[in-house]
Amino acid sequence: MSKSTNITWHEASVNKNDRRSKNGHGSCVLWFTGLSGSGKSTIANAVSMELYRQGISEYVLDGDNVRHGLNKDLGFSNHDRTENIRRIGEVAKLFVDSGKIVTTAFISPFQSDRDQVRALFDEGEFIEIYVSCPLDVCEQRDPKELYAKARRGELKDFTGIDSPYEIPAHPEIVIETNQLTVEETVRHVFVYLRKKRILNGRKAI
Repeated sequence: MSKSTNITWHEASVNKNDRRSKNGHGSCVLWFTGLSGSGKSTIANAVSMELYRQGISEYVLDGDNVRHGLNKDLGFSNHDRTENIRRIGEVAKLFVDSGKIVTTAFISPFQSDRDQVRALFDEGEFIEIYVSCPLDVCEQRDPKELYAKARRGELKDFTGIDSPYEIPAHPEIVIETNQLTVEETVRHVFVYLRKKRILNGRKAI
């Protein structure tokens, strides 16, 4: 496939800072990463719901949902996983530019892929959240029975079984979902957002 070359970047008449000023809060991506079953989607949606409840402009990008549409042409090879994350990074950047706080829930197992996405954003806009949970606990949860299928050899290149997960080297936030309730994890994220003045002046929960 040939790449587009005769293209020019056009600056918008309304920029990111204009939208942030109108919204009354900052914008960023909350990048939840961790094993399948660790609780990424649950927490991302819980955080998004609390943001919505407080009148904050937000959106959730979920791994399974994105593969139903934008990335339905991709499989789970290392190359396709990298392209999956690259595309999501670009979409997340558009949401941040629009003044929203976007929460993402993707395994995103490779450090290099996450670093590539981080490089798309200005300082402080990419907040990597490692959703830490022991493999055996994730397997016990196994809501989609994916681990069971992987153990039986029905799923190949499954993260945590026959494909590696690279723990984030320097995440902004670490959440241990085998020790905290969903409510506690949401409070943990909001403390960080207020500390970084992304939610300056917003009430505690």
